[in-house]
Amino acid sequence: MSTSTRTRILEVAAALVRESPDGDISTRAVCEAAKVGAPALYRHFGDKEGLLSAVVDHGFEKYLATKRERGETTDAVEDLRRGWDSHIAFALDNRNLYRLMNSPAMRTPPAAALESHRILTGDLERAAAQGRMRVAPELAAQMIMSANVGVALMLVSRPATFDDIEVSHRVRDALYATVLTPKPVQEESPSASADAEVPTVAARLSALLRKEHGAGLSTAEAALMKEWLDRVANARPET
Repeated sequence: MSTSTRTRILEVAAALVRESPDGDISTRAVCEAAKVGAPALYRHFGDKEGLLSAVVDHGFEKYLATKRERGETTDAVEDLRRGWDSHIAFALDNRNLYRLMNSPAMRTPPAAALESHRILTGDLERAAAQGRMRVAPELAAQMIMSANVGVALMLVSRPATFDDIEVSHRVRDALYATVLTPKPVQEESPSASADAEVPTVAARLSALLRKEHGAGLSTAEAALMKEWLDRVANARPET
């Protein structure tokens, strides 16, 4: 009975979020629609924020399922491009849910958002191991997620102004040109700038170090080496 009650509350709340003009719902409305008392809602979800976080995870699960089932290709960069586009598509198909997911009122990041970030970082680490990153994966993940969420929020929140999906493609390509190399560093022409290669090589070595679980170094040594390599990879070029 406990599981079915929780599921009913969750499904009712998700439907109310989807149908709401602004995406906001009240716990009273949820209780009335689910035909449960407030104590049952608070017992299962703690408070309104807990309920909304569960709604986000419930709705975002379908999106994450497609990313999990996607599998990895040999082209990490293409996986990154598809990841950006699928993120935008999910936002456009689930406008209220997406706004809720990124609302300042959500003080605790939903588990779905954290998993999405881990998947992105994993793709970036594969790209780094292939010699395709200009910065360390962790920094690149922050840059990409910030831009991806920002573009998505503009498209879903201000459709009258941001009415062309091409803006997403342009921002994606401009950002990826900043964090990714056109080709693996070892394939660059001999005339390529050595200074430009250093961050890419550092990012690649850092990714390979993690992939090889320290490559014979102690835990402390591997952590220190990674810190140094990431610092080199993320250093801004002097102008």
